Amino acid sequence: MASISVLATGDSFITRRTAPTDELRRLAEIVQSAEARFTNFEVLTPGPAAFPNAVSGGTWANAPAGVVDDLAALGFNLTTCANNHTLDYSYAGLAATLRELDRAGIVHAGVGRTLAEAAAPRYLECPSGRIALIAATATCHDTDIAGQQRPDQAGRPGVNPLRHVATYHLPRRELQALAAMATACAINDTHTLRVKAGFAEPPEPGVVLFGNHRFREGAAGVQTVPRASDIARLHAAIAEARRQADFVLVSLHAHEQRGLDKAVPAAFVEAASRGCIEAGAHAVLGHGPHVLRGIEIHQHRPIFYSLGNFFFQNETVENLPADFYEKYDMGLTESTADGLDKRSANNTRGFIADPWAWKSVMPRFVIEDGKLASCELFGVELNGETRARRGTPRLSENTSIFAHLAELCAPYGTRLQTEGGVARIVL
Repeated sequence: MASISVLATGDSFITRRTAPTDELRRLAEIVQSAEARFTNFEVLTPGPAAFPNAVSGGTWANAPAGVVDDLAALGFNLTTCANNHTLDYSYAGLAATLRELDRAGIVHAGVGRTLAEAAAPRYLECPSGRIALIAATATCHDTDIAGQQRPDQAGRPGVNPLRHVATYHLPRRELQALAAMATACAINDTHTLRVKAGFAEPPEPGVVLFGNHRFREGAAGVQTVPRASDIARLHAAIAEARRQADFVLVSLHAHEQRGLDKAVPAAFVEAASRGCIEAGAHAVLGHGPHVLRGIEIHQHRPIFYSLGNFFFQNETVENLPADFYEKYDMGLTESTADGLDKRSANNTRGFIADPWAWKSVMPRFVIEDGKLASCELFGVELNGETRARRGTPRLSENTSIFAHLAELCAPYGTRLQTEGGVARIVL
């Protein structure tokens, strides 16, 4: 009977070297108690030769190369770089980062020199069997997306994307008013001219465009569905991995939420995650919004919609490009600390003001005979009084973390049981 243990964490936005503290040693013992140990590597180690991209995932995520060694020392052997920071330092920054991960022996998936390479499974050899990791990101800039190679044209480095189509619905009267406003303010004129020139397609019957947004008649709300071609590519990779490995893990980076609550994933994220399980994946490891989301057991296999933050040191990047300062009307004399103070309004808004950006969990679970056999959840806290003390994980028995997670799990019918500072999924 095939069985393997997996330890998973969310986002490792790690921008500084770690000190060998007792707290990290205790955490490492738990990480290393599983055979497969995953984290999302959400920074780059670009080195001095790489230049910053014109766009970023928010913070231009750069770190010293040694942080890769620190993650390896903690025990991580699986990761992805497919997220909204993948090309913060353009192609050279990505290439330098992948070299560091390869040097450290950490298997990585979700990015590559071409779309085929970014979409391909990557394999980890474990005593209990071979694990395949497939990774994609729903949250990224269009220029982050890897390009497909052709017989007559090279591909392009980047991420394996999971895009979606959003359709907004309005009752008939409001939809007619929106169409009239679009005509009055000329917001669609450029698109109309592009259609006439053959550079764009007209909207489908019944669709009203308002800039980049699609509207249809119906009860007010929004519908999101994953792009079919991206789903087909994900499923093809899962089908390949099922024949080449004993266990298949899918990593999905997705900030997109339903409504204003970051803790509730968008409908297309749920649909894509369930589809991956139905296609043969043994677990979906979600991350991205920097807060916890619920856990769903679908066809006896786990979907972790977001594991929150593991390391979250975005406030201690050493430097930022001019593009960052220009966003806040700042010049060449301001420092990194000045820029971060301005962005956070002196620590009163953004992640620093969100208590759930600093609390998360890491599950250790067992897949046996193709199903989830057990899952323990360890609490993690990253809070601190200063920037220098925030963002590094430590084990926590804070029961409020598990109570909060239980609320997020309830809509999926997943129940937790807490005992001895650890929560377990009731199967």
